[in-house]
Amino acid sequence: MIFRSIDPASDTLLWEGEAADAATCAAAVVRARAAFPAWAALPQSEREDHVRRYKAMLSDRSDAFASAIARETGKPLWEAKTEIASMIGKVDISIAAQAERAGSREQATPFGRAVLRHKPHGVMAVLGPYNFPGHLPNGHIVPALLAGDVVIFKPSELTPLVGELMAQAFRDAGLPDGVFTLLQGGRDTGAALIAQDIDGLLFTGSAGAGAHFTRVMADRPGVILALELGGNNPLVAWDGDAQAVASIIVQSAFITAGQRCSCARRLILPQGAAGDAILDATVALARRLTIGAWDSQPEPYMGALISAEAAAHARARHTALLTLGGTELLPLEQPADLGAAFLTPGMIDMTGVNAPDEEIFAPLLQVIRVADFDAAIAAANATRYGLAAGLVSADDALWDRFLLESRAGVVNRNRPTTGASGAMPFGGLGASGNHRPSAYYAADYCAYPVASFEAAQVLDLTADIKGLAG
Repeated sequence: MIFRSIDPASDTLLWEGEAADAATCAAAVVRARAAFPAWAALPQSEREDHVRRYKAMLSDRSDAFASAIARETGKPLWEAKTEIASMIGKVDISIAAQAERAGSREQATPFGRAVLRHKPHGVMAVLGPYNFPGHLPNGHIVPALLAGDVVIFKPSELTPLVGELMAQAFRDAGLPDGVFTLLQGGRDTGAALIAQDIDGLLFTGSAGAGAHFTRVMADRPGVILALELGGNNPLVAWDGDAQAVASIIVQSAFITAGQRCSCARRLILPQGAAGDAILDATVALARRLTIGAWDSQPEPYMGALISAEAAAHARARHTALLTLGGTELLPLEQPADLGAAFLTPGMIDMTGVNAPDEEIFAPLLQVIRVADFDAAIAAANATRYGLAAGLVSADDALWDRFLLESRAGVVNRNRPTTGASGAMPFGGLGASGNHRPSAYYAADYCAYPVASFEAAQVLDLTADIKGLAG
């Protein structure tokens, strides 16, 4: 089946190709399985050399990568450039993480030594998302290759061009045949791939898809499953200069047109004049955000959503919230001079409304007003998700309490919820993941520990056997 990738800003055809069928997926796994022993047996330094050559390819082709990312996702070119920079930086971070978290150590014992080593799982399937089509799958692929795994990568069907560029970079880095394989396709291709004899599934995407994969793998405990999913993330903005607080809120909610799993979805504000001032400043600042195509000049803050269908879905969710009783503060709408994939930032006051606990992957922020900080923490934790949370406050005591009582894997203070370091773990709990965070901790799920007692000589243990008959 032929499918296509379309620039959401202009409806221009970017890529077309054939989706891999079940037979193609099966053959890819067979090739990967055959390549695994030799790749796993390479000295760690040689695998590092391969991924460093891949890093060099990314650096040399950074402009082409940035253009492809921007055109396929709709994000502005300036933001796409930060994504390829993160891909390049991921290599050295992953090498350091591999040594620290999945290396080896030993200690002397009376009989010889006790040794801890890590071994690769084998064939790892990586399913990529569309919002960061290079950076997020790269964060699985590079650690897996360093660990000695072989990788089969299926990009999102919405961003196949970026996947092609990544595959070409790995080929040009000299990876042996079968060590990295690209399979293009949609849901059927992904299902056919994970039905094969794989050893791991590394996935970044929606909570619904993550729940599906968990059910699929329930009877396959030998397959390691690493899920980095979405969030209905709270941001408690409690005190501070209203304009400064508003800038943190806007960067939390509307960056990447709201298409980051760590974007703030729920803004929790105190009732009263201080909360009113923060809300007014946020609405005013959001109105000033510029929207345009990926290559517009001057550069816009926000680009298109991934597709017109995604924008229409977000608008439907927006309408549903208003129907439930929400009060519109800033309309979520299509700009008059842009295409159907573009949306303006939207804000709805949902105080006192029983809103669905769902991630709306768009520039739509729900506002909740509360009487005190107890209620703020309760509102923040009133979600089945647990990816990101944030507090804006100069009060150290409130931060200490928020850090202790909030339930999320990324908890920021006086910084956007979207801020995260590749040198630290990234992941959540509840519906946001399965307790296998990615980023720096990806090394943990790409290899398994092996503990050994070792003696250089064969020793007679007869004297240690109790109760021997004369």
